[in-house]
Amino acid sequence: MSENKILATVKGKAITEMDVNALLQNLIAQGNMNFNNEQGKKQLLDELINQELFYNEALDNNYDKEEEFLKELEINKVNILKNYALRKLLNSVNVTEDEVVNYYNNNKESFKTPESVKASHILVKTEEEANKILDEIEKGLDFEEAAKKYSTCPSKERGGDLGFFTKGKMVPEFENAAFSMEKGGISKPVKTQFGYHIVKLVDKKEPVINSFEQVKDQIRNFLLGRKQNNLYVSKTTELRNKYEVIINE
Repeated sequence: MSENKILATVKGKAITEMDVNALLQNLIAQGNMNFNNEQGKKQLLDELINQELFYNEALDNNYDKEEEFLKELEINKVNILKNYALRKLLNSVNVTEDEVVNYYNNNKESFKTPESVKASHILVKTEEEANKILDEIEKGLDFEEAAKKYSTCPSKERGGDLGFFTKGKMVPEFENAAFSMEKGGISKPVKTQFGYHIVKLVDKKEPVINSFEQVKDQIRNFLLGRKQNNLYVSKTTELRNKYEVIINE
């Protein structure tokens, strides 16, 4: 079905499927998904028809010549013109591929993914409990089963799995233990404010610099925003010198 299909006509003015879809997309952008179905589209068509009816009623009654309307029109015209001028200024800015590449090459360290580890743990209240559990693990009890059986942390439901995390995400004592361990290692009891932890290092990822392809859009948006902001500041400075500005203290 063509988006240009005429769905209704009001006093010679066509309302098309494109008109309905434009109104629908506007509502969806505002978070309203209630009209994203056939019944909803019929309601939107009715609303567009109603708007055209009110428009024709306004013209027939010469509302467009009333003083109050003309004042409101002028206010809206001023606001639209302000936004239009600003949009033209910002749209004049562009970022070249060379600028993006150069920024990446000169700032590679800022695109580094830090070292991270994946750890599991068992949390108990006392060091004595922790040592008893360690003893059972050394005698063959599976770490994940021990976590489910003894740990007081909600992660027990996942066998103690805490997933991957980087430095600064955990309390220092726990973090120091996890990042100093070898993959597959199990720690002695580690005391923190929460109790005593037995930590198992499941995996470790070394720091890596993201590729240009991974970050080029991020760089482009950053450079575009920076150039637009600089242009805005310089242009407003220029205009303040061009037009009289009086600030009352």
